[in-house]
Parts: sequence; structure tokens; C-alpha cells
Amino acid sequence: METVEMNSVSLKRPRDEDDVANADEIKRQKISEKSKTGNDSGESVETVTEQPDKSLLEDTKNEIIPKEESEEQEDEELEDIDEDGDPESFADMMKHGLTESDVGITKFVSSHKGFSGILKERYSDFVVHEIGKDGRVSHLDDFSVPVDDEDPSEETFTVLSDEDKQRLEELQLLKNKETSVAIEVIEDTKEKRTVIHQAVKSLFPGLETKTEDRDGKKYIVAYHAAGKKALANPRKHSWPKSRGSYCHFVLYKENKDTMDAINVLSKFLRVKPNIFSYMGTKDKRAITVQEIAVLRITAQRLAHLNKCLMNFKLGNFSYKNHPLKLGELQGNHFTVVLRNITGTDDQIEQAMHSLREIGFINYYGMQRFGTTAVPTYQIGRAILQNNWNEVMDLILKPRPGAEKGYLVKCREEWAKTKDPAAALKKLPVKRCVEGQLLRGLLKYGMKNIISAFGIIPRNNRLMYIHSYQSYVWNNMVSKRIEEYGLRAVPGDLTLKGATAVHIEEGDVDNYTIHDVVMPLPGFDVIYPKHKIGEAYKEMLVADNLDINNMRHKIRDYSLSGAYRKIIIRPQNVSWEVVAYDDPKIPLFSTDLDKLEGKPLPVLPTDGKFRALKMEFSLPPSTYATMAIREVLKMDTSIKNQTQLNTTWLR
Repeated sequence: METVEMNSVSLKRPRDEDDVANADEIKRQKISEKSKTGNDSGESVETVTEQPDKSLLEDTKNEIIPKEESEEQEDEELEDIDEDGDPESFADMMKHGLTESDVGITKFVSSHKGFSGILKERYSDFVVHEIGKDGRVSHLDDFSVPVDDEDPSEETFTVLSDEDKQRLEELQLLKNKETSVAIEVIEDTKEKRTVIHQAVKSLFPGLETKTEDRDGKKYIVAYHAAGKKALANPRKHSWPKSRGSYCHFVLYKENKDTMDAINVLSKFLRVKPNIFSYMGTKDKRAITVQEIAVLRITAQRLAHLNKCLMNFKLGNFSYKNHPLKLGELQGNHFTVVLRNITGTDDQIEQAMHSLREIGFINYYGMQRFGTTAVPTYQIGRAILQNNWNEVMDLILKPRPGAEKGYLVKCREEWAKTKDPAAALKKLPVKRCVEGQLLRGLLKYGMKNIISAFGIIPRNNRLMYIHSYQSYVWNNMVSKRIEEYGLRAVPGDLTLKGATAVHIEEGDVDNYTIHDVVMPLPGFDVIYPKHKIGEAYKEMLVADNLDINNMRHKIRDYSLSGAYRKIIIRPQNVSWEVVAYDDPKIPLFSTDLDKLEGKPLPVLPTDGKFRALKMEFSLPPSTYATMAIREVLKMDTSIKNQTQLNTTWLR
């Protein structure tokens, strides 16, 4: 599954000693400027506008967990707690986070001198277009709806009052004891009754309708056709046989991640999120364009959402007979703006030519390992060691760093009492990993941590061991490049189809560094036949693990391993340097801008600032941050940015 990632970071090179001595004063000035101009003003081009999203801990989760409406509202309210604290204190807290060297990211492949720039000063500076398995890049360029004689009329969406919709939703979701809802037909005609029947059935899947006479008045009565089972599955006989069962569409979203977007769509459509499918998740702090498929929801209903949803647009509708599957994509195409760059034209040309011709080291990016003082790979290592007390302690213990106030109180209570019930009372948001583990401990007891941990959704649990694999891989690749450089050597691994084979002495001239792969540790992989093979064993021995026995007594945690190319050469690389005066203006047009006919602002030929606009395509499971790191030659960790006088503001 691919990763599209990164929160806003200012990538700045260290300055001279006088500048460093004045760092605190500069920081105070920037905070003062920001407080005067508002959160998203962008008046200070060195100021970052959003605190990093703690949810970006991994790139493999694909479960969507439907939330009860009351819990969702509660969680949304609580998300705002502690957001208005002192931004300097956040920077101080992030000093407890990880740097790239902590997770094995230490090497570069290019020889140019690095320079600084601001990444994601605006989320619209980072645009991602999904590339489908056929190589087609997803674009939103058509709002039209396929014409279908069986589609309900436009009046279907307006004939019901808000009160009627509320009562019908409560009936559909079995939220009250009513067994039916009666809607009076004010202007009684057959056509009007037909529209109401269609509206109820299309907007509230699972409900049937009938017409009744009551005291000389006509009523449309809605009721459950098949109890709770009807809720998840729209009525099969209501869908034309000639039409594909899945409506495919392009989702254009701004500043929202894929799972949140699908939960919002399902809420508005009054269906369960599991009827949606997609090929990959996309990041929150970006504009992203991707294909989604949904079971037996008409394009007409989906298009109607464009009138009532913020930060979403749906289009390019078509009906097909299949859903989408995770991982079916070829990759993603990125358009990235790095603002306020300091590099000379020569530096930029060298950096971008190197990215196009050589590529970048295919490291796992920083968000793979978490943002707190307890990295996710440490929890993964404890799972593989079968050390469940350590797993529990690492997840729940207090730690320095940027966290919500209620999480801090929960951890403090846990450290003091080791009482799951008492700690849970301090935690109003129960759907976080800490809340899920505490609920499990409450249910199964402190002597059955394995079962308690099992309450956490499977993909979230696997995130931890995948993080450990990534940690090992990053470290080994850095050692490999340190030892042998950017050439293939005997004993390296390459893929023949899906099978890894060793490169032999006589064949080494037939391979380049772009052919070389390295294994993620597991029971079904082989290792290089040179020093790095031994380095794998030594690293796992130091972690009390046996490289020859990566099977776990709990099957879910057995690692089969995989292979990953050590150098990725992006495709379709292009770039240009543009001048600008106003940090708030966009520097390129999005799909939505083009559809709405918005012209680009006229840019000066000699502005106050320079920006590097770059485009490139990457395969799945590669990190755009690592490509940008190679261009700028900068540490992309949050900790490093705060120490280089980066101010994190919300």
C-alpha cells in the first residue's frame, strides 16, 4: 500500500553563530507576527501553519471503523483541546522526538550542496494524483452524471423536509422504538407519491414504503423491510441489472485523510463505510485526487453531495462491475512547491538532475516511526520478543513530548495506579490505541495482555511490527551504502520475477544499483552474501531476536519478510523556479481551479521570494519526503526542524 505523507515542515539549513545566538528572539518575533495575522495568514514565510498530525504513524492501515454519532461528535470536540497552547512549548516538547539518524536515515546519493526551503507552508503546495493500475493519472475534470432512465428525478432530493429526513434516519438506524414513519402527502397526486416513494428508498437504503389512507388523507408509510440486515445492503431488486453494481468516482479532497473522507461520505449517504473501496490511502495535509468505488449508490446521489460538502468534490462518475482493491495502483504523481528557497540556480539544477538520473535512497519516512518519545518500532520489537508487559508499558507509560492533555493525565493515572478503569476515566476519547488497550485490560485482566492487545484493530497492531522491520531495513541500507557505495557488488540481491537471487561475481557488470534489493527481516526471505548479511544477524541478536526464527507463536505476528529496492528513480520529473511576493497566493492551478475557471495570479518576474515547483511520479510504498530530503539535503524530522528555529503553530 502506498504512502502519501508529510506534515508541514520548514527545511532550513543551520545559520552562522550570530544567527543561532539570536534564535530565541527571532522565534518570539515570529510568534508575535503570527498571532497578529491569524493562523493561516502565512505572513511570515518561515512560519509553519499546522502542528503535525499525530495520526500519521504508519502507512498500512486500511480498516475504517464506523463510529457512533455521539462518539464522533465527542471526539471532534475533544480534538480541539490543548490546541491553543504556547507554540514555543510545542517546539520544546518535540525535542524529545526522533531524528532521522535515530531510525537509520543517514546517507544521501547526490553530491550537490544542500539548500533550504519551506515544504507545505500551505497544504495546497502539496498535490497528489493517484496513478491507476492501467497507468492513467486520476484527475477531476468532469462533474456530469451518467444519464440513466432508472435514476430518480432531481425532486427526489428536495421533496422530504428536514424533519422527515431526521425521523427516517432514526427509523433506518433503529434509534427509536418506532416501527414505521408516516409522511403526509400534502399535494396528493400519483406523481407526488411516486417521488416520495423514490426519495425514501434511494436516500434511506433498507426502508420499504407503502401508501395508506388515514382519515381521508394519503400517507406514505416507511418501514424496515428486513430488520437490521437491510441497513448494510441496499435492496438488490432496486438496482437495474444492466448497470454495474459499483459506482466509481474521482474524489478530490483538501486537508482531510482518506478514511475521514469516507466516514463523512458514509454519514451523509446514511450507509456503512465498508461499502466503499479504494486503492490506497492519501495524506491529510495536501490536496489529493484518487479513485473510489461504492456499492449500489447512484452517481446522482453522489453528485448531490457536491452541494453540501466542504473540502470535497466528486466527479468523473462511471458504473462498473467490480470494486477497487488496496494496492492495485501503480503509484502517485506529486506536484510539490518548496517556498522561499535559498539555493542558487546551479544548486537547484544539480539537485533535480540527480533526482531524475540517480534517484534517492528508498528509506521509510519519519512518520513510519511515530512522533513521540516512544517510537513505534520499540513496541514492534517487544511484540516480536513476546514481551507483553513491555508492550503494555511502552503504549501506556508517561512520556515527554507533544500530546493531548487528557492523554497525559491518563498516562499519569496509569503510572500511579496500574488500574485500567481509573486510567480509562481520564480518557474521554476511547477510540485511540491507549483507550482500546485499557478497555482490553479491563475486559481480560492484567494477566491476559495478549487478548487485551488483540482488541486494537489488526492493522494498527501490525503497524508496530512493520515499523520494526522498517527500522532494521533503514539501518541496513545505510550500512550497505557506507560499505559498498552506489554500485552492485557480488553478494547483493536482485529480483528475478518475484524471486530474490544473489548477484554472482561473473554477472556483477550486468547490474546497477537500481537493480539491488534488500530484505525486510522475515522467515521467507534470503539475505545478502556479504558483510551486510552478517549485519542483519548482529542487529537482531542485539534485539534478542533470532533471524532464523521469525515465526511468532501468534500467527498474526509472524513475519514472512519482503524485498525493497534500495534506490528509487522517480519518473516524469520536471521542475521550474518561480518568483513571488505574496506567500498566500497559489503558485499553480489545481483540478478544481481549472474546472471552476479560476485564473492563476500574475507572478512577478523578480519577486521577493523564489519557489521550486517540482513534479515527479513514485511507485507505491515510497515516501515523497525522502525524495525531497535528497533535493534539499536536510533532515526531515520534526525534532530537527524545531531545533533549527522552526516554529510549529496551529
